[in-house]
Amino acid sequence: MVQLLKAAFVGAAVLATAAYAQITMDCGANLGKCPESKPCCSQYGQCGIGAFCLGGCDPKFSNQLESCVAAPICQSKKHTFDGLTRVADKTKYLGDASRYDWVADGNPMNSDDGDLLLTMAAKTVGTVMASTRYVWYGNIKATMKTSRGAGVVSAFIMMSDMKDEIDFEWIGVDLDVTQTNYYFQGIPDYTHGGNISTSATFDEWHTYEVDWTEDSITWKVDGETGRTLKKSDTYNATSKQYDFPQTPSRVQLSLWPGGLATNDIGTINWAGGEIDWTNSADMKDPGYYYVQVKDVVVSCYDPPSGTTKKGSKSYYYSDAAGLQKNVVIGDKSTVLKSFLASGTDMDAAAPSSSAGLEGIETVPGLAGAGTGAGNRATPSGTTGTTEDTEDQGVAAATGKNVFSQGNTNDAAAPANALALRGSMVALLVALVGIVAL
Repeated sequence: MVQLLKAAFVGAAVLATAAYAQITMDCGANLGKCPESKPCCSQYGQCGIGAFCLGGCDPKFSNQLESCVAAPICQSKKHTFDGLTRVADKTKYLGDASRYDWVADGNPMNSDDGDLLLTMAAKTVGTVMASTRYVWYGNIKATMKTSRGAGVVSAFIMMSDMKDEIDFEWIGVDLDVTQTNYYFQGIPDYTHGGNISTSATFDEWHTYEVDWTEDSITWKVDGETGRTLKKSDTYNATSKQYDFPQTPSRVQLSLWPGGLATNDIGTINWAGGEIDWTNSADMKDPGYYYVQVKDVVVSCYDPPSGTTKKGSKSYYYSDAAGLQKNVVIGDKSTVLKSFLASGTDMDAAAPSSSAGLEGIETVPGLAGAGTGAGNRATPSGTTGTTEDTEDQGVAAATGKNVFSQGNTNDAAAPANALALRGSMVALLVALVGIVAL
């Protein structure tokens, strides 16, 4: 049973209460690349600097390949979460993976046993944590208990900056089924799903495992193989390439509201209906939905033969095609000087004053799911903290949300407003901003 100080949680949840707004995309397919002034295309299609250029930065649609900061290389490690000392709020993290193992958006907490809780209070958009280091083929295990309830979606996925994706997902009304999926470069092909029979995912600890090599992906539950995908079975005769996840990816753990009333009806139906924010068992006690995570174990595999190696510290791309052969291992820095820096200007410092910089977008949100979750409105929230903000830039220094939230009224949305489709779709869900009280 989860036992926490409810008063403390409610106080934090007030900061995470969502205000729903439609976000206008700036970059991506049919929109083009970001301008030099805001060079980095976030994982959900908005241009900015600072944290926009870190994890999730899309090299295809950023101003230059080099606009995105190089990604910290894989490190084999068992991750536990007691004290959350290795977890950074998104408003603190500048790319130093030696200091932090995870970046969080929302309200991660500890249970009395020291396990990680991903929480979702009433009318919020939940919590997501992404690893700071990337995995380029490896074995990744998460021992966890899912959440439950209509409209409540738990996820453990791998997501690359090129939007290659490997998924475990759970719908809160179907606790004996584990959904699996994969996507190549964010292409919304909905024929890739497969289910694994599982028991009592809310009440019982299970270990969910992805074994990812350059030739296959195996999904396992408690050590038993539930599904295997061979790369050879993904050949696309039209494009003459393999539609197979093949680029360095972050581990993401999340809890998100598929059954939000403002979501597309297809998403709501897939998620098991609208969320009950009042009378469900967990909203009555402890007062929020939650996922429990005991540990995550990452075992890195060797890079493919023939990989271009210019060092040993980071991954980056030699070409926007974003295939395995375009990944370079080198010694490029992964750490920004401030939230006003980018991959092409790593040492840009924060100004002494925020005057005149209110419109600069520096800290995007993370997203709970990926490409296959369905059309849905994009919520934005108030999360995070203003701790440890020295020399980080405007967003952190002022404690204000400088992320552009787009259209906030009932008028017709512009043609490039987000029409979110699928599990990378919550890729496109922005849990944005901190609001200073």
